[in-house]
Amino acid sequence: MANRQRGEIDAVLDGQRRTLCLTLGALAELEASFGAGDLVGLAQRFGEGRLSARDMIRIIGSALRGAGEPVSDDEVAAMRVDGGAAGFARIVADLIDVTFSDPGNPEAGGAGANPQPPQAAY
Repeated sequence: MANRQRGEIDAVLDGQRRTLCLTLGALAELEASFGAGDLVGLAQRFGEGRLSARDMIRIIGSALRGAGEPVSDDEVAAMRVDGGAAGFARIVADLIDVTFSDPGNPEAGGAGANPQPPQAAY
């Protein structure tokens, strides 16, 4: 079971409940993939609200690997999720929220807060 205080979320991919986590290593992987110089640049990129399908594959793949699941981006691209593309967008929005929010501040999206709907993130 995912622990949001540690930046983890649960998601059902290909009919299997999986834990995803954007660890520091996963974030470094994404910085390199997106050409972001630092975490601020990465957060700004995510905050623009313009992510491609390939971007979502990279984010979900990095988060699965961050949680210890040895999966390639090609394997992630072949996975199915309820809701199709919108379902993947919800997973990515939840990951970004739990990774970049202050866990001690419910008003900033941290523990105890109601997450914003995915439309607000994209």
